[in-house]
Amino acid sequence: MRIQTLRDRLRALGARPAHEQRVLRLWAQALPQDQGRRRLEDFMPTALREALPALSAELEGLARLQSQHPGEDGSARLLVTLADGQSVESVLLPRDGLCVSTQLGCAVGCVFCMTGREGLLRQLGSAEIVAQVALARRLRPVKKVVFMGMGEPAHNLDNVLEAIELLGTEGNIGHKNLVFSTVGDPRAFERLPQGRVKPALALSLHTSRADLREQLLPRAPRFTPEALVEAGEHYARLTGYPVQYQWTLLEGINDTEDELAGIVRLLKGKYGVLNMIPYNSVPDLPYRRPSWERAAEIARQLHRQGVLTKLRQSAGQDVDGGCGQLRARASAAEQPVHWYPSPSPSPAP
Repeated sequence: MRIQTLRDRLRALGARPAHEQRVLRLWAQALPQDQGRRRLEDFMPTALREALPALSAELEGLARLQSQHPGEDGSARLLVTLADGQSVESVLLPRDGLCVSTQLGCAVGCVFCMTGREGLLRQLGSAEIVAQVALARRLRPVKKVVFMGMGEPAHNLDNVLEAIELLGTEGNIGHKNLVFSTVGDPRAFERLPQGRVKPALALSLHTSRADLREQLLPRAPRFTPEALVEAGEHYARLTGYPVQYQWTLLEGINDTEDELAGIVRLLKGKYGVLNMIPYNSVPDLPYRRPSWERAAEIARQLHRQGVLTKLRQSAGQDVDGGCGQLRARASAAEQPVHWYPSPSPSPAP
């Protein structure tokens, strides 16, 4: 479901702008539709009022909690079931943050990512994206939403921007606390400045070398690291929000002294911050994260050379919940019911 489809349905039930705004606000903030002192029958059209219970149930069914996996850092990875039975992942972050998915699978194919191994199965509708926020808000407060879960937001731009607009208005989330993450896509750099709600920007950099970036992100747009940083700097100056450059630390690959020199060359003096995240290891993939001591030393070196660097622990590492892993494990555990002897398990999607 898209938010615009929901708006159209509300209007067909007689909703005026104030009614439409109210329904969307209460849904996005995970509040009951009969919230408030006034009785619904005193101000809401009869057709809309009578449709609200079924509509509320339908909206709640867009994203249901299948399982929750708490981490020692205060985070919790959520396996979320969609209305069609497919599942995606959301992550409750420490300090009232939430990471949401924007696609089922992903077409970018980052070689170190579990989600990318599936390919793209389908887009999430804008209402499915907001529904992840509403679900999370029933569990704990959410004051920041980052679009960094399963999928590449720039490949589902209309739905993601529609969700961002609702969350930044009726959802009561500050615009700089909505973070659009991308590997870099010309369409995103064109559309983001045009929106009523302009989110903060996170760019997946991962390396200062164009040739290595093509290997690590094989189907990302062919932005060189220099061009990506230039586009990010332009957006940061336009909005007044520093860019968050994402760098997944891979042992022996992008944690070398040459790479550190490349980071300084690219980011020193730029309006941004480097988020350095040691890799969340995935079974059957050859990549490993460096020791925490090595990662901390890298961050200190970059600080000394003038690059604002934040060393972050990937939420859920202690529960092996790197993006896509919960879904992959759940899919592998599922077997179809057959009414004949000795069924063979179906392959995970």
